[in-house]
Amino acid sequence: MKHPRIHREGRGLIVGTVLLLFLINVPIYLFVQPQWIFAITLVLAAMLLVFVTYFFRNPVRVLEIDDPNFIIAPADGRVVVIEPTEENEYFHEKKLQVSIFMSPFNVHANWYPIEGTVLVSEHQKGRHKGAWLPKSSTENERSLVVIETPSKIQIAVRQVAGAMARRIVTYAKPGHQAHRNTHLGFIKLGSRVDMYLPLDTEMFVTVGEAVRGNETIIARLADEKPAKETKAPKAPKAAKPKAIKKSTEKV
Repeated sequence: MKHPRIHREGRGLIVGTVLLLFLINVPIYLFVQPQWIFAITLVLAAMLLVFVTYFFRNPVRVLEIDDPNFIIAPADGRVVVIEPTEENEYFHEKKLQVSIFMSPFNVHANWYPIEGTVLVSEHQKGRHKGAWLPKSSTENERSLVVIETPSKIQIAVRQVAGAMARRIVTYAKPGHQAHRNTHLGFIKLGSRVDMYLPLDTEMFVTVGEAVRGNETIIARLADEKPAKETKAPKAPKAAKPKAIKKSTEKV
């Protein structure tokens, strides 16, 4: 029988929740009458514990693909934005923004969307507006991770805290290798993940579509364009080398 996997970010909180609920329910059981009050609090405590445990679930997902240009969904949730936008924190130019909103019922682990090298990993403090709002990408607490692919294409992944989220965990560090099937980080409670891709990226999903982290292929980076061939100027004819006669005289 397989036991449910719990993400490491939730183990301490689950233990703390169990202890807190125990301390609350024991006095109610011993000193509060009638007993149906204890029964209600016990049911509520069990529901809370189930929700916390469910929130920190850590499903095993392994994706095998042979195209390095595929972009895989970095999070569970629903696509809320696909549009060209000015990215002014790192690229300072127009990029294709793809945003995935995660409700409290989604898996909140985040995966690397592509393989490459981590160039940047920065955390910025901010507000805690609803993660579905457009301004949350630039005003909320967030972490930015920039990955450079082996073909030297750079993409950015931004973890954005929502109204309920109070902690963003980012495992990516500059110089680390980004690998598929590996966690980039974790966001506690409702939040969103934004990606900034080249404008010529081919999209496979639409706004409103549900996606699964490390499973749904959402886009593909364009292939590298071959450099235009330029005709080299004709080199002047070199003088014909004179033949060197080999001496046959005996010394």
